[in-house]
Amino acid sequence: MSDPMIESVRKALGRSQPLAEAPTPPEIADSVARLVAKDGNLTDLFAKSASEAQFQLQRIGAGKIASDLSQFLREHQCKKVGIPVSPRLEKLNIPQAITDGGAEIIRWNESTLAAAYDLDCGVTDVYAAVAETGSLVIRPDMNHGRALSLVPPIHIAIVEPTDIVADLIDLLEKVAASERVPNITLITGPSKTADIEGALVTGVHGPGVVRVMLVE
Repeated sequence: MSDPMIESVRKALGRSQPLAEAPTPPEIADSVARLVAKDGNLTDLFAKSASEAQFQLQRIGAGKIASDLSQFLREHQCKKVGIPVSPRLEKLNIPQAITDGGAEIIRWNESTLAAAYDLDCGVTDVYAAVAETGSLVIRPDMNHGRALSLVPPIHIAIVEPTDIVADLIDLLEKVAASERVPNITLITGPSKTADIEGALVTGVHGPGVVRVMLVE
């Protein structure tokens, strides 16, 4: 039996029968669909958007990341730091930086979800970063659990210019072209919640500090 609401819509469109196949959607010009030009300065735009989203953004040369990370971990008294299996983090000497900062390294492939709740900090790379919104994108797999960026009180994300896409349209195209995974995580800022009176509290059920080290 046909749904009366669907029948009303069909009648309003002047159709007596359902379409045999879905119509081809119209082409929409980029100037209409997008607020961000794909050929613009995406690095500067991402830095601006991420700062507005209350990330702690640091633009830094690749050669300085290890020393600055070590100092940050010492200042915040991080003793257990979780990391994914990541050639990029190895290339930037992140494991050595964590050790130099006086912390123990907990690698995701050698750990458990329950152990993530004992971490003081998670240091990760990203699958993508969205210039328009300043969002970080994590694509979890067996070597990179999403808990590394969602559970510890501090999350440090390493972002390179090649990670940055203009907007969600480009992000979804990138996702569609890659191997399927159960989910992706978009991080739009530090964890926040509010009570019934609207009093905003940061870091109640996730990282209260999200530091983005943007490689230049």
